[in-house]
Amino acid sequence: MTGDALLELAAGLALRAAEAILAIRERGFDVARKADRSVVTEADHAAEAILVAGLRAAAPDIPVIAEEEVAGGARFVASPCFWLVDPLDGTREFVDGNDDFAVNIGLVRDGRMVLGVVGVPATGELFGGIVGRGAWKRHNGVETPVRARVVPAEGLTVLASRHHGNAARLEAFLAGRTVAKTMNFGSSLKFCRLAEGIADLYPRLGRTMEWDTAAPQAVLEAAGGTVRTLDGQPLGYGKPGWENPHFVCTGIPS
Repeated sequence: MTGDALLELAAGLALRAAEAILAIRERGFDVARKADRSVVTEADHAAEAILVAGLRAAAPDIPVIAEEEVAGGARFVASPCFWLVDPLDGTREFVDGNDDFAVNIGLVRDGRMVLGVVGVPATGELFGGIVGRGAWKRHNGVETPVRARVVPAEGLTVLASRHHGNAARLEAFLAGRTVAKTMNFGSSLKFCRLAEGIADLYPRLGRTMEWDTAAPQAVLEAAGGTVRTLDGQPLGYGKPGWENPHFVCTGIPS
């Protein structure tokens, strides 16, 4: 399959997963905790079943690494090309009744992001992109190209995690920078807001897993932005344990 075909495959599955998530939210759900004490719901499992089955059926030669399968004890090793799936990124936001949760599907090749889709069930937004080709947002039947921005003269708009941030660490990181305002979002939406040019900087100074970041990194990089570790290296994939180091997302370098 071509990159365009794989992107459309992911986009269609993200919409199906979003429908399942919203249906479960409408009728109510129970909340459980995984071994790492993070929350999980029926919606996580239902969405993952749709995504994993769809990806494996349509592209059986590409392995799928999915969050809840890994949490359930499945073991995978990185291959030259593989999908990373987070069926409900921001489960805590979902449980709390907020709208900042997302469906993430990203494709990795040789340790780097190739393409990704981020669906936002609560708003109906769908972001997609192929690195080196460009990114878009679909909403209400309209597809619009999105592009990260150069920092405006008044200073940075900084994004921070609503639940997983460390205010003191963030303040120290931002010392000496001109900051116009700080905004809080949950889930991979932070990457997408940078990709569409409404913010400039997202330092992630806490734990994340590769399925949290793969799809939105592809969208942001396709939109001209960057995702780099604190030592300036591109955030790569296929790491032992699937865990990311701290990283920084930016818009277009000035």
